[in-house]
Amino acid sequence: MTFLEYLQGRHNEMLADLRTFVERETPSDHKPACDAFARFLAEHLRGIGNPSVEIVRRDDAGDHVVARWPGPANEPPILLVGHFDTVWPHGTIAQIPFSIVDGKARGPGVYDMKAGLVQGCWAIRALFAAGSQRRPMVMICNSDEELGSLSSRALIEDEARKAEAVLVLEPAKGGALKTARKSVGIFTIEVAGRASHAGSEPYAGVSAIEELARQTLALHAMNDKDRGISVNVGTFHGGTRRNVVAANAIAQVDTRTLTNSDADELAGRIGALQPQNTDARVIVTGGVNRPAMERTETIARLFERARELAAGELGMALDEISAGGGSDGSFCAALGIPVLDGLGAVGDGAHALGEHVIVSEMPLRAALVATLLAAPLDTPAARTAALRAG
Repeated sequence: MTFLEYLQGRHNEMLADLRTFVERETPSDHKPACDAFARFLAEHLRGIGNPSVEIVRRDDAGDHVVARWPGPANEPPILLVGHFDTVWPHGTIAQIPFSIVDGKARGPGVYDMKAGLVQGCWAIRALFAAGSQRRPMVMICNSDEELGSLSSRALIEDEARKAEAVLVLEPAKGGALKTARKSVGIFTIEVAGRASHAGSEPYAGVSAIEELARQTLALHAMNDKDRGISVNVGTFHGGTRRNVVAANAIAQVDTRTLTNSDADELAGRIGALQPQNTDARVIVTGGVNRPAMERTETIARLFERARELAAGELGMALDEISAGGGSDGSFCAALGIPVLDGLGAVGDGAHALGEHVIVSEMPLRAALVATLLAAPLDTPAARTAALRAG
């Protein structure tokens, strides 16, 4: 029985797991809910091939989960990466209950990325059912990806350094794998001005709002479509009263670049911002939160191997794309580890009311992950192991 046949025969069980995963809400900023899901997921994983499972306790975020399936001692593991936190506030399940209508599953976080976790778990089930495990495997599921993975980045990087390759269970884009991603920068711009009465002393004050508006124009002037550089002032707050010259203002800024060299250059330009009104102060904090995942030779070779396996084993045509959003795969790629991203659900609408998963695609996507776990991969670590064995 092939991986795909096994998974197609258990499609209803996959959908039952999907309902369970989605109905257990996990907003990134709701630690009790994320901790409860971590305990649930740890127990769920223990039932798949008897791994060792660790709950990584955190005080500054939800807890994370790491599962390890041992294999040949001299073989580097394959690392699977996913997150269980979502952008949806606690209680959203009451307004957007889990449902499957016209072949689409809906619910908070179903696409980004509860379905990817379900598919990853079932890929490992299929692997053990077929007796096809050939190497150690590690699976990390973190609780703070949507917040920038501040508490889990070091954990992910430590495991990636030991890995032969990294498979990221983030959603696909139209079925395509993601072999490149933009960097993500998160900056805060604060302006300190001077308050005064807007009626009786309108010129005695220094408007922080005016200064921040000028800084906003300067920031947006850094956009460069041809180089794939984007700068967006996403939030802007300031002042206290209509009749008070604003003493303070603050903005949150998002940046994206195709390359890490552009990310560093852009961060330098933002960090060097100076007040246009010399009586105001401009304070810049933040920086590059996720590096760009650049399409390196090792990533390109791994994708070609995946395309070859998908065509030969599954009759599946794989495409690749570059994505504008970041993921935890970007941390791994920056270390020089081969990464395939977008191996999760096929659907659309991440972070939006229309979020959905095409349920008929779930067995095929899980079979693709199982195939990659079972097959020899064309990676530097695999070639080194082959030389050592030969």
